Amino acid sequence: MTPIRGILIGMGALPPEPGWSPLSQTLRWSFRPLAFMAECRRRYGDAFSVRFLGFSRPMVLISDPGAIRALYTESANGLPPGRNLVLEPIVGPRSVLLLEGAEHLARRRLMLPPFHGERMRAYEATVRTAVDREVDSWPLGEPFPIHARMQAVTLEVILRAVFGVHEGPRLERLRERLATVLEETASPRVQLVGLATRRFSGRGPYARFERQLREVDEMLLAEIAEHRARPDLAERDDILAMLMTARFEDGTGMDDRELRDQLMTLLLAGHETTATGLAWTFDLLLSHPAVLARLRDSLAAGEEEYLRATISESLRLRPVIPLAGRRLAVPLRVGDYELPAGTDVTPAIWLTHTRGDLYPEPFAFRPERWLEGKPDSYAWIPFGGGVRRCLGATFAEFEMRIVLRQVLGRCDLRKASPAPEQTGRRNITLSPKDGTPVVLESRAPAGVADPQPSPA
Repeated sequence: MTPIRGILIGMGALPPEPGWSPLSQTLRWSFRPLAFMAECRRRYGDAFSVRFLGFSRPMVLISDPGAIRALYTESANGLPPGRNLVLEPIVGPRSVLLLEGAEHLARRRLMLPPFHGERMRAYEATVRTAVDREVDSWPLGEPFPIHARMQAVTLEVILRAVFGVHEGPRLERLRERLATVLEETASPRVQLVGLATRRFSGRGPYARFERQLREVDEMLLAEIAEHRARPDLAERDDILAMLMTARFEDGTGMDDRELRDQLMTLLLAGHETTATGLAWTFDLLLSHPAVLARLRDSLAAGEEEYLRATISESLRLRPVIPLAGRRLAVPLRVGDYELPAGTDVTPAIWLTHTRGDLYPEPFAFRPERWLEGKPDSYAWIPFGGGVRRCLGATFAEFEMRIVLRQVLGRCDLRKASPAPEQTGRRNITLSPKDGTPVVLESRAPAGVADPQPSPA
């Protein structure tokens, strides 16, 4: 690694930054993110700065839970601008991911209830049906990437439970268009060009993407208009209907354009992230036969605790989202550094999850550690933290439990290759580079894995 350089912002010194150009740092981050972070930690410790292409200032990456707690519990801290740059063209300007302050909190309160408690449990049958249909389509004895199959499951769940779309030509068209748009946004190339040009318009590489996104918008707005006209809107249990009938404190609701933005937000946040978390979990389980055997035994006995521990350990070792930053409104103490207001700071989630002082044998896949006691709440942050913690976090873990129970109850899987799965970038996620190829050796009929309703 080349020599480091110090950084001064205002009157405060930031942690050291690698001596590479912003382009070089961006390329390393885009194509070898874990190796990039691990090398920076080895050289500079718990805090260091990076400078990405298209940003006028560095970002400080931290991994100490105490500093993360201070960062996330200061409500005045805002969002760094990069989130708008990458996400706004897709999710829209009214997305709960991009709003701040009172506007953000108001929408969070409105959108949170469907993802908890009895409302959430009502979607279990929808998830089970989506999994069974998908499993029935898997080839026997031939390698296939399970990541893509998990994406198909999570997209189906969103179309039915969130968008409220059911069988018919509309479901087919929307499924096809949404899958295409999601695939277009998945490559690091899309983000690199976006960061370099700061635009998604013109006759350049985004012309096709923009056309596809406009088609999706037209379909979503048509679905929203039809939903509004339904006489049974108040009785429907899909999340779109609930958002339509929900009201802010002043009695107003979301208009059609904002509903479109929140639907795209739930799609992007709930489809790719949950599918990726499931793919990593299968990769880890199939690489650790003893863990898989214990999980199967516990599921056969109707137990839930080891399943939850397995998911927690998978999200620790393979967090899907790498960064979840803030722009400081007030100074923040990080080790020997007093970071000034205005600094962009983010937890490096994987670095936090692989600290040896927090997790003995930090790179070992050992779900048992979660049966021995839970870490500090800011030592395990796969969904971020504070008032901006992912509002679908509980639903994501709920969905992962159902999918794992169904697949493991019906399928005998093995890895298609003994080689370790490498980490790649898709959209805003750290995902299996090769899609986690597996082979289905046997499959039981649907229904044999159906459990009692899952606790939330």
